[in-house]
Amino acid sequence: MDAKERILQTEDIHKATDLITTELGKPVIIENKNFELVAYSSMSEDFDQTQQKTILSKKCPVFIIDRLKKEGIVQQLERASDPIRVHPIEELGFHQRVVIAAKHLGHTVGYVWVQESDQWMEKDELALLEEVSLHLGQLINRLYEKVNAKENRKEELLWQLLHHEYGSESQLRHDASLAKLDLPERYSVVVFSVTSPKYNNLLDYLQETVLRFKKHRRLYYLTSEFQMVLIMEGRKSERFSSRDLARDFIDAVKNDLTAESFYHFLIGVGKEYSSLYYMRKSFLEALEVIETANFISPRPETMPREFSKLGIYRYLAALYEKNSSEDYYSEDLLSLMKNDSEKQSNLLRTLEVYLGHNGKVKKTAEKMFIHPNTLNYRIKQIQDLTNIDFGDFNMKAYLYTELLLINNVDSYYQRYKSASL
Repeated sequence: MDAKERILQTEDIHKATDLITTELGKPVIIENKNFELVAYSSMSEDFDQTQQKTILSKKCPVFIIDRLKKEGIVQQLERASDPIRVHPIEELGFHQRVVIAAKHLGHTVGYVWVQESDQWMEKDELALLEEVSLHLGQLINRLYEKVNAKENRKEELLWQLLHHEYGSESQLRHDASLAKLDLPERYSVVVFSVTSPKYNNLLDYLQETVLRFKKHRRLYYLTSEFQMVLIMEGRKSERFSSRDLARDFIDAVKNDLTAESFYHFLIGVGKEYSSLYYMRKSFLEALEVIETANFISPRPETMPREFSKLGIYRYLAALYEKNSSEDYYSEDLLSLMKNDSEKQSNLLRTLEVYLGHNGKVKKTAEKMFIHPNTLNYRIKQIQDLTNIDFGDFNMKAYLYTELLLINNVDSYYQRYKSASL
């Protein structure tokens, strides 16, 4: 049996890689279409610097991928069915090599790299590589079908956890063990939801941040049409460690995106728990934050993302319905609206920011980009136009709640304006 037949008959991609190396006498690396390591010749020790990094990190270095794309090598591989010779990039530790796309049903599923070093491959060797490439494509495809099957089972178990579809925790743990799913012992559920279907592409960018985070901390993620659900695993003995991980992740997403893109996400963080029984509870808490944010359409950073900090925001929808059913309005706020409309003042917004900063002049002035004296003048105007007592905590809490409804619910705002005429 010749070398080609032996390669074509093996169903193990690692064995096939070693057979190719034996026949060609050169180091071989096989990667998937994302340039992640699939197999490498175990008998070779002459890998160049780039290949060594690929073997250690399980993925081709990003700067090499960028260079290959910039020079059109990746695009050429998509079109070609024969091997391509890639010249050395000495400054990057990338020696000369031959690469061919491994395809399955006409689609590229991976790449086969053969390092040439000092001696170029002969025509018959290049022909061998081309003849076995389709078989290697099949092996790569089968390998990832198995991986995907396991991942799908893990996702199924996590969805069942989130929806309380398990009869007993012991059965869940048994099935998780079979699927090689390590269940978290301390966690918080985080939900990212796009504000509109036209921003669904942002979920792809979000997944990139997830994959980067997974290298250092354990988290699980599930995707639906308009949302991504993440289960942040904290350290077993560190209280609030999953919540802190959620905060770090949100900050990382914010840094990865422009402000405009970031605020097309509604984000909810459920409370931290240490029992699997409460995973659905944390999930529902995260969803409640998102539902509240969607109801009031908050300005950036004004509303808490964490359920544990939601406070009065939890009751805004109920208060809105009560006010609507009773046709209730605040005379004090109507007076400020009328003044703002007639004199182009900004008293209503000033009152909201002032109350939101607990009456602290310096912080309020900084937030509104005005001088403290200007703020004090506006506060005096507010007092002259209304019966507001800034020493009365109940009145301040009530007014702040009304302001959240007025400023963030258009229909409510319009009813207030109509009533003031």
